Amino acid sequence: MFRLLSRPFGLQLRSIEEPSGGAGAGMPAPACYDAECARTEAWLDENQEFVHDYFLRKAPRQVVDAWLVSHATPPSAELPSPSRAGSGATTPVRKISAHEFERGGLLKPLVTTVDGTPTFLGDQPHATPSRPQRRSRHELKQLDEKELIFELVKDICNELEVRVLCHKILQNVSILLDADRGSLFLVQGEKAASPIPQNGRCLVSKLFDVCSKSTPEQMEQLEEIRIPWGSGIVGYVAESGEPVNIPDAYKDERFNHDIDQQTGYKTRSLLCMPIKDINGEVLGVAQVINKQNDGPFTAYDEKVFSSYLQFCGIGLRNAQLYERSQLEVKRNQVLLDLARMVFEEQSTIEHMVLRILTHTQSLIRCQRVQVLLVHEASKGSFSRVFDLEAGDDEEPGTPRTSPYESRFPINIGITGYVATTGETVNIPDAYTDARFDPSVDEGAGFKHNTILCMAIKNSEGQIIGVIQLINKFDELLFTKNDENFVEAFAIFCGMGIHNTHMYEKAITAMAKQSVTLDVLSYHASASIDDAQRLRSLRIPSSAHFSLHELSFDDIDLTDDDTLRACLRMFLDLDFIERFHIDYGVLCRWLLSVKKNYRNVTYHNWRHAFNVAQMMFSILTDTQWWQIFGELECLALIIGCLCHDLDHRGTNNSFQIKASSPLAQLYSTSTMEHHHFDQCLMILNSPGNQILANLSSEDYEKVVKVLEDAILSTDLAVYFSKRNAFLDIVSSDKTVTPAWGECEERRALLRAMLMTACDLAAITKPWPVERRVAALVAGEFFRQGDLEKQNLNLTPIDIMNRDKEDQLPSMQVKFIDTICLPIYEAFAVLHSSLQPMLDRVKSNRAHWIELANEASNGEKFDFCLDKEPEKNDKSSASSHVDDTENTYEGDSSGAVSLSSETNSKYDNLENPVVGLVCNNTLTQRDPTKFCHLNEMN
Repeated sequence: MFRLLSRPFGLQLRSIEEPSGGAGAGMPAPACYDAECARTEAWLDENQEFVHDYFLRKAPRQVVDAWLVSHATPPSAELPSPSRAGSGATTPVRKISAHEFERGGLLKPLVTTVDGTPTFLGDQPHATPSRPQRRSRHELKQLDEKELIFELVKDICNELEVRVLCHKILQNVSILLDADRGSLFLVQGEKAASPIPQNGRCLVSKLFDVCSKSTPEQMEQLEEIRIPWGSGIVGYVAESGEPVNIPDAYKDERFNHDIDQQTGYKTRSLLCMPIKDINGEVLGVAQVINKQNDGPFTAYDEKVFSSYLQFCGIGLRNAQLYERSQLEVKRNQVLLDLARMVFEEQSTIEHMVLRILTHTQSLIRCQRVQVLLVHEASKGSFSRVFDLEAGDDEEPGTPRTSPYESRFPINIGITGYVATTGETVNIPDAYTDARFDPSVDEGAGFKHNTILCMAIKNSEGQIIGVIQLINKFDELLFTKNDENFVEAFAIFCGMGIHNTHMYEKAITAMAKQSVTLDVLSYHASASIDDAQRLRSLRIPSSAHFSLHELSFDDIDLTDDDTLRACLRMFLDLDFIERFHIDYGVLCRWLLSVKKNYRNVTYHNWRHAFNVAQMMFSILTDTQWWQIFGELECLALIIGCLCHDLDHRGTNNSFQIKASSPLAQLYSTSTMEHHHFDQCLMILNSPGNQILANLSSEDYEKVVKVLEDAILSTDLAVYFSKRNAFLDIVSSDKTVTPAWGECEERRALLRAMLMTACDLAAITKPWPVERRVAALVAGEFFRQGDLEKQNLNLTPIDIMNRDKEDQLPSMQVKFIDTICLPIYEAFAVLHSSLQPMLDRVKSNRAHWIELANEASNGEKFDFCLDKEPEKNDKSSASSHVDDTENTYEGDSSGAVSLSSETNSKYDNLENPVVGLVCNNTLTQRDPTKFCHLNEMN
């Protein structure tokens, strides 16, 4: 059965595609069915339910669209081949001319469906109420005059299609006046005198010589007739608004005898009347010819004709308004489609301009279209010129993906004028315009006749190019309608070209960035020789380095010792075997991480190493590695080592105040996002890919935990999560196995662990704590100096070198508001962490003692102006370089902004900043922190 059904459908589709011609132009050529097909078709006709069900289940989208095309296309519509519908720039999606809108046609624009098949917009039938069929001519003649007029008025009152309405009007007046046939002309063009003759008012008719047997479809096949305003009998009636009744047409000098000679029909008498709207404006002219009894039209006929045409005027005005609204909808559909075409793909200027040229030529229907891009430096010249000639898209071979360039001579006088002034130029005859240079046609085999030239502007209103259309088809002139279309299209084109320029610049910038990152990645990676040397070193035990001690101090470790200690942590946690990490790659990765820490005072490699050691100690002492699992533990250790990568010695607040590039990249957790990005860069650099052997799922999980861990070192994030963590601690009192099954609790615990390890210097013995506090203060004071010298700002107290004596009291406040709550919570969760809390309290007592001494007038000295001693290996080096890549250092070692950057901050006001750690020891509400980034 499927074989039988498929053949008729296939034949029908083929018949749709066959060219029309001859008397049956516009209709599908009849398909030749054999006997078997004929029987099948007859069976289908008798079993409509089966056909309906089969069509719903089996008909492909192409069949549905083909049905829509065959039932919706006017006979004169030109359909693109489905195989070319999706060819992008080479073939326009729409086959609709702007001229269709101008002449009032209702041609439906074509669009491309999802699968590339052409179909029509607005293919849903109008939900107009069904009307009873009009009575026959014989039945109408049996009615009296009043009933007849009422019947004929009722026939036209609900008709909204102008062409059908006009046809009904002519047939009805022929019945009323007992005339043989009639014609109807509609007014088109501008009411005011137009500088372009062809754009002025005229009378246009496609309904000429309509008789009782004529159909609207037959009339549609005829060529339209255009009569100049005031010319002939019809023109006179339209201009004067008065009727004309001619008993003998051949005796009236206004009658055109040529029409009878062409048609073979002899006109004897005619009655011609204007059709006016309610305001008395002439909408058209109706004309009836030859009374059936061979007599002239009487005065009574004139009265009946005039009465009926009053109703016709109202109906015609309504139909025209409806048609205009429909045309406006379709005009918007065209412009939306043009906008979609412009913005859907903006890869290159060549591709963009080709699409513009192709669609413009299809819309306006002219011989040539040119797009000239204005030179950015010299607005009077053009950097590139693209052109398209009618027929270029029909060339055999591979479809074009870029337009021709500089193929035709440029009318520099006209295009230069438009590019300079931005005015639109519409020239009906190029050779009569002084700006046109006739030499461009010499030897070209081409003659400029009509020209429409318009500026293309970007979103800022700047002229970036010119679009020029030459010689509209059918020897027509470019109209105001064309100008409106091109103007609207030029707006989209301007934005499209501008966006494509920006896209090309972005692609170039991305390519440069990629090269730069590749170079930086190479130079940021440790050398293979250094990795081999580290690989050859013996790795002592954890006990040798005291890695399990919460009171760990790195003062006696060399840099090589810190690297070997890191390797020991990876070995003891079984990361190397469990995740198949190449040992040589791990050595190189560690060296690369160390290399990417700047030699700032505190946030350097030594700090990162100490944070990782504290995480290792807590995970092993508490056995919480069983709660997190090996993947999350790996992410935590990597996160600790990388959490301050490329730190510049200044915090998030400074980045925002200085409007640094980092602050422009990341609006929140500025430095932390940068640390994470640097971490990923190293992990993905060749020779440093320690996660290369993880599955894609495990890799994604490690990266996600790694990102959360590094971002958690932002104090703002810490405060946002702390209350929820403290609530859980107060209820559970200990970390149970259930925590391992709850992602939310594990995430909270990981975040708090990162903060506890980051601030762990406060939990060290007093000598270590005081030494680290001096380093932190030194880094803070350097930032304060930058804010005063370069940003003209007053730093917060903790970063103000002038308030150095208040540091002890500020340290006490720091401990009370930030440190104590978190370490008290961890002491509750596990007893092995109690020593951390004890040392925090002990250090607080030391700071209180120093604060009291300072309040009594004793000089407090952190020795911040002295160079670190050479045996103090807790700092990165004896020479501290905390300059950023946006700063320039002077000979004195002070840091200053470049003169260009300095000028940006000349007018900056000094903002009111809040302090977390001030110079008082009064108790404050720990939940109230207004300016957390000032501390971070």
